Amino acid sequence: MKTETIAIHAGNHVDESSKAVIQPITLSTTFERSPDGTYAAGYIYSRSANPNRTSLEHVLAKLENGIDAACFSSGNAAGMAVFQSLKPGTHVIAPDDMYHGLRNQLKNLFAGILEFDFIDINNEDVLKQHINPSTGLIWIETPSNPLLKITDVKKVVDIARQHGIKVVCDSTFATPICQQPLALGADLVMHSSTKYFGGHSDLMGGVLVTAEKNEWWQKIRQVQEMGGAIPSPFDCYMLVRSIKTLPYRMRGHLHNAQLLAQFLEDHPKISQVMYPGLASHPQHLIAKDQMTGGFGGVLSFCVVGDEAEAKSVINSVKIFTQATSLGGVESLIEHRASVEGPDTKTPLNLLRVSVGLEHIDDLIADISAALG
Repeated sequence: MKTETIAIHAGNHVDESSKAVIQPITLSTTFERSPDGTYAAGYIYSRSANPNRTSLEHVLAKLENGIDAACFSSGNAAGMAVFQSLKPGTHVIAPDDMYHGLRNQLKNLFAGILEFDFIDINNEDVLKQHINPSTGLIWIETPSNPLLKITDVKKVVDIARQHGIKVVCDSTFATPICQQPLALGADLVMHSSTKYFGGHSDLMGGVLVTAEKNEWWQKIRQVQEMGGAIPSPFDCYMLVRSIKTLPYRMRGHLHNAQLLAQFLEDHPKISQVMYPGLASHPQHLIAKDQMTGGFGGVLSFCVVGDEAEAKSVINSVKIFTQATSLGGVESLIEHRASVEGPDTKTPLNLLRVSVGLEHIDDLIADISAALG
């Protein structure tokens, strides 16, 4: 089936008793045993599994062309499950431009448990130099947050395979509509389903999708069940509902982001635009090769001037909302360095934009007025 069909049908199970076309929400936390003590329907307790979560995991696995998926209460919880699944002392290589929430997890929660280096993964020599006998995981994020760097997934996977190292790709900015990391060789793909899967800025979630049901995946499933950081049945229902329109929503995000990036690139008060869909992007050709469905709906740009000039822009917009997060139907803008804290490597004059589904003419007019 094509992506649009998968999005609509793979997460829906017709209720046998009522024949309801849309699967109902199953709020029960526990399930009745059969006379012989077994569970005929396959459900024991909702922390272990729930019909709505099963449906959500099924559609997400199908969208990523994976064999299985595990859903969590947030993207951070999904990322943490990967780190918790590793043996103490495992060395993790991660990008220097990495989502700050997961970077802080490693630095603050896993210090002394895991070893880690944050490097320029796009530099092949640097990557190879940091691999050692205890390296067990290379974490990549493409496009990256907030600098929109593109990592050549195939190249990293080839290097990792030579050393028996696992590769996880945070593909939140891309969604499975734009790129398929598992098809490029990654072992796992991660998403914050809070973002484009939810698409309306009204629920939280995270997901891991695997290429294989191996021993490592069973460990991650164990972390999911025993840790209990799972989405509620209602959140699973809402995510399945939102995913039905994901392919069509993404078309609007991609269209608007490309046009806004092109407008900003030609603006005299903008010194740099970071968007992989622009020919000027340093890794545009890599993005063109591996992001076969489009270049995403997020872009960053640097205002001519300092931090004050950048903040003046976000305080002047009328349609864009100054807020964290991305992937919703509304356009958001934020001064990213302020969010990331004192150790940020993000330029102080950089603004990150999640381009929504408003009319592009209105978005361009709004940011043009804010730039003066």
